[in-house]
Amino acid sequence: MLASIIQRVSTMLTPKGQGAPLRQDGKRPGEGPPDLDQMWRDFNARIGRMFGGSGDNNSGPGGYRPDSKGAGITAGVIAGIAAVIWLLSGTFIVQEGHTAVVTTFGRVTHSAPAGLNWRWPAPFQSHETVNVSQVRTEEIGYRGTARTKQPKEALMLTDDANIIDVQFAVQYTIKDPIAWLFVNREQEETVRQIAETSIREVVGRNQTDFVLYAGREKVAFDTQQLMQSLADEYKLGVQFTNVTMQNVQPPEQVQGAFEDVNKAGQDKARAKNEGEAYANQILPQAEGTAKRLVQEAEAYRTMVVENATGNAARFNQVYAEYQKAPAVTRDRMYLDTMQQVFTSASKVLVDAKSGSNLLYLPLDKLIAQTAANDAAVGAKSGPVQVAPSAADMLPLDQVRQRDNRSRDASRDRESR
Repeated sequence: MLASIIQRVSTMLTPKGQGAPLRQDGKRPGEGPPDLDQMWRDFNARIGRMFGGSGDNNSGPGGYRPDSKGAGITAGVIAGIAAVIWLLSGTFIVQEGHTAVVTTFGRVTHSAPAGLNWRWPAPFQSHETVNVSQVRTEEIGYRGTARTKQPKEALMLTDDANIIDVQFAVQYTIKDPIAWLFVNREQEETVRQIAETSIREVVGRNQTDFVLYAGREKVAFDTQQLMQSLADEYKLGVQFTNVTMQNVQPPEQVQGAFEDVNKAGQDKARAKNEGEAYANQILPQAEGTAKRLVQEAEAYRTMVVENATGNAARFNQVYAEYQKAPAVTRDRMYLDTMQQVFTSASKVLVDAKSGSNLLYLPLDKLIAQTAANDAAVGAKSGPVQVAPSAADMLPLDQVRQRDNRSRDASRDRESR
């Protein structure tokens, strides 16, 4: 119906004489400046015929007679068309991954999901679309590349009073479009300030070496947690998804000194590891040696104590026998002692009274030769029984006289 009305109105507005033959002045009817009065009359006539009027508008002075009823109908039709167009202007489409926030006279009323939606046209209602699926990125300490540094953002102080250069990127999405649009102003700048504040607080709680080397992931995680806490407190309506540490280094003016300190620390760690390895190798050996020495000392102590105890017991026994028969005990002790002495010594018997020439023999050479012969024979065939020499064979009466002299000498010593 609306399309038909528009088509008829356009037909009525078409100048008459279109396609007619040329006039005497070389122009077709209707060419030149349009006749507004004639156009208005034709328009009213056509509208009147549409709604049952006579459509005769050639009466009156100059061929024109105003028709108030037709004019009112025309105005109503135009108003209806304008109203339809105005209502259709409230239709809007929300793309996938977006959300539209509808406001009535500037006050938030509701949010519209993806798809075809309608609201009251302006000036009653308006809407603003927010991309909630886009991953937004804010760069702190640099712009675009790491070379384009922002010193005011990147330089910060650590817990041990050192200045370091930190460059990182923050990624986030919008989880609450209403809060994102209407709670805070300059939302991107707010996100950047939250990120800068959070990283400065986290870096200020840690040592320089931890931030530069071992603790980058921990610093990024703590920064993300603190940023999310601040964003929720400010009702910013964002969800931080990732914090990426792009570059963490000392300032350019002191990078050489930091490298020297780092190398010294590595040398210290290497020397410490080598010392611990050497200690792990030496300590067990020293402990084993100490235990062995202790055990040997205990064994020696036990042996000495036992020997002393045995000697004391034997002495007590000998003393008891000595009290019973002192002379016999002395002789027996003398004989036992001599037996022990002569058992391990070479013996040569000399008859000094007979005046034999054997006294002048080279006894030391004879003893050494005998010992060498015994050693050579023993090395070849084991122990061999050697026949006594002439110097060892003495008469029996001389042996008895010698023994008697020995006993007399011992009695004289005891009497003295």
